[in-house]
Amino acid sequence: MQVITAENVSKKYIIDHKRKSVKNLDLKQTITQKIKGFWDKSDGENTEKEEFWALKGVDFSINQGDRIGIVGHNGAGKSTLLKILSKITEPTTGSITVRGRVASLLEVGTGFHPELTGRENIFLNGAILGMRKEEIRKHFDTIVDFAGVEKFLDTPVKRYSSGMYVRLGFAIAAHLNPEILIIDEVLAVGDAEFQKKCLGNMRELADSGRTILFVSHNLTAIQALCNKAMYFEKGQLLMQGETNHVVTSYLSRVSKTALKQTWEAPATAPGGDQVRVKRIELEPQYKDALQHIDIRTSMKLHFEFWNMEDGAKLNLSLHLFAFTGECVFNVGTSSRAFEQGVVAATLDIPGHFLNDGSYSISVMIVKDTSTVLYNLEEAISFDIEDHRVGVTWYDKWPGYVRPNLNFEIYQAEIAVND
Repeated sequence: MQVITAENVSKKYIIDHKRKSVKNLDLKQTITQKIKGFWDKSDGENTEKEEFWALKGVDFSINQGDRIGIVGHNGAGKSTLLKILSKITEPTTGSITVRGRVASLLEVGTGFHPELTGRENIFLNGAILGMRKEEIRKHFDTIVDFAGVEKFLDTPVKRYSSGMYVRLGFAIAAHLNPEILIIDEVLAVGDAEFQKKCLGNMRELADSGRTILFVSHNLTAIQALCNKAMYFEKGQLLMQGETNHVVTSYLSRVSKTALKQTWEAPATAPGGDQVRVKRIELEPQYKDALQHIDIRTSMKLHFEFWNMEDGAKLNLSLHLFAFTGECVFNVGTSSRAFEQGVVAATLDIPGHFLNDGSYSISVMIVKDTSTVLYNLEEAISFDIEDHRVGVTWYDKWPGYVRPNLNFEIYQAEIAVND
């Protein structure tokens, strides 16, 4: 059953721009103009208006029990869509049909009255959702326990930290029996343990047939929770469908390949008084005269830096990150004493090791195995394409590593028929 339907939904905002005067104003004129601007709120001749379409011609439908991840850059229209679905704002054109009780957590403090206590806000939010006082009392202890705010339950929420706001807001939204749960990036405010707890709770809600819309830049969380995804860009819905397919397409659009950076002299190179980076380069050993990296491609990383201090004990620490932010591995060199001059290092990354996807490399120069002299962040970025032979399964291969290990299957016994 379809619980949410959007037909040709668009949202327009009007942005005012004040034209800059061509005159050079002295201090007295500047102050006078500021005072006039304070009292005159009307649209003057120095104001230009610009139409900005936060959403443009969006169509989709969502079935009961779907877990929808919404991805896209900041400003793509994701939060505007959630505000329309939550009836915080109306679309400029088009229509939205929502069937079911909606609970939303769009930003810190949404739906809270700052002067009321945590206890009072639980009952207030329940009433907004159309619940009777007996129903709210039934879930009250669970909400308080999940949020971990029992000690501050009778304190006005205006004194809560942002983390306490989020914990209580999510606990209310998730436990007061919503049929549709809408969550924006706000969960990023919570700590890792609370995020894990929230994702587990959302999975339980989805398993019970609730519908979830989840906006997040944490693509791993979206892939773990959501069975479908939507990709927005510049207010338009570019793609919708199976989560891994949509996320992979999104990553391929936004990823940038940069295999080499060099600096000619220490004066212009990144670093500090003790070290300066000279070169970092990822050299793929392309297969079959191809000019792209796939899972079979072995690579050699070259790193060079200027050392400014005689006898300095230095080592390198390299981090390889997935595009979603997780560290796939960290590897370090041994620590050695070096004289002034150029220090070089190489790292071999074998083929049939990394899975397809987007990656970046950061390198830290470390002194005495403990002091980071410089961290060259995301210096190299690259994409690895898929390659399969003799496999008829074409879904996304799970994991960040895809090693070619010796894993054999064989006949252990032969059944003997009497």
